[in-house]
Amino acid sequence: MNWETTTQEFYLIGKIVDRVSGLLKGNPSIRMTLGMDLIACHANGCGLDLERLSEAQDMDLLHDALGIARHINRKTGELQDCFLPRFAAVCHQ
Repeated sequence: MNWETTTQEFYLIGKIVDRVSGLLKGNPSIRMTLGMDLIACHANGCGLDLERLSEAQDMDLLHDALGIARHINRKTGELQDCFLPRFAAVCHQ
């Protein structure tokens, strides 16, 4: 599985994780897992428009972040069950 991100991508993923964590009332257990899920998704087949996702309305942000967490294959980094994030930039599935 590919875990590579640019510095800018890593920053934006951190910003997304911070927002989601705040919306979920700071549940600390979600931070690391969600960050890894977003990186895995972005780097392994479904590139995300991280800039737009980081600025998305709360419900759209939660749809994508929690949908990715629910539908990611943690062995391959690919999304399953035909889930497509609203802020997908490029998906190869």
